Amino acid sequence: MGDDSRGVRRTGIGMMVLFWVLLLLLAGWWFRGVEQRRSHPNAELATAVFMDQKPVTLERNAQGHFVAPGEVDGKAVTFLIDTGATYVSLSRSLARTLQIEPGPEVMFTTANGRVSGNLTTLESVRLGGLTARQVPGSIHAGIGDDVVLLGMSFLGRFDIQIRGSQMIVGPPDA
Repeated sequence: MGDDSRGVRRTGIGMMVLFWVLLLLLAGWWFRGVEQRRSHPNAELATAVFMDQKPVTLERNAQGHFVAPGEVDGKAVTFLIDTGATYVSLSRSLARTLQIEPGPEVMFTTANGRVSGNLTTLESVRLGGLTARQVPGSIHAGIGDDVVLLGMSFLGRFDIQIRGSQMIVGPPDA
């Protein structure tokens, strides 16, 4: 075998290795996107432009929850929609980050038991094009630092329909 044929063979092997590496990288990128869409199917709400007070349609994520981006007092947050929660609830550390002042200290009964916390009033809460002002809220431990439970103090101001894997939150019927 001559030097020319060895060089061609090495080039061919190198091209084949490069092809497989690129194919694996593309497959990983594609699967990562699929997993992100399964975990956060409503992520596009963060960049969508909405007409005020128009219905918002949410899809369940892979764990069966409704999770969506939104805003509290004009600052971006991630909501976990919780129709069983009385208040819009956030952790103490997130409240500090968002500069939300705690109000009176009270005891809350949560899904994880009784916890001490504070009541507060949120200037504004926004989900898609739906905005509510002066929303009662709670600040306490036991909530993930990066998630806000979107409870009935916000949701109760709107009509809610759940059908299969979708939740539609819209302005109340007149």
